[in-house]
Amino acid sequence: MDTMGRHVIAEMWDCNIEILNDMGKIEQIFVNAALKAGAEIREVAFHKFAPQGVSGVVIISESHLTIHSFPEHGYASIDVYTCGDVIDPNVACNYISEAIEAKKCEKIEVPRGIGPIQVPKQQAAL
Repeated sequence: MDTMGRHVIAEMWDCNIEILNDMGKIEQIFVNAALKAGAEIREVAFHKFAPQGVSGVVIISESHLTIHSFPEHGYASIDVYTCGDVIDPNVACNYISEAIEAKKCEKIEVPRGIGPIQVPKQQAAL
């Protein structure tokens, strides 16, 4: 693959709201996802919002995994970005989807570092 990285952007719906609101569980899920994908973890930082929601990042040598959870909507916004072509970000993303019990997962993989990204017109409008 002639890219600098692979970026999976995922929308996860109808997730377990208790998990989405549990910072400790979310952090462990993301650490496990990184390890399952074969990544090398550098730093971990998560924050619990009041009254609900968790945001966090696992910094890996190969880039990062992030989450922003919205328990009140059963929704999580997930990014998994890996540099190079050794680690498949889909492995981590699929693990996360199963662990937070998402009933619906929409994802797109964007190759990074290959030049201008072609954005379809319907997505370009604000």
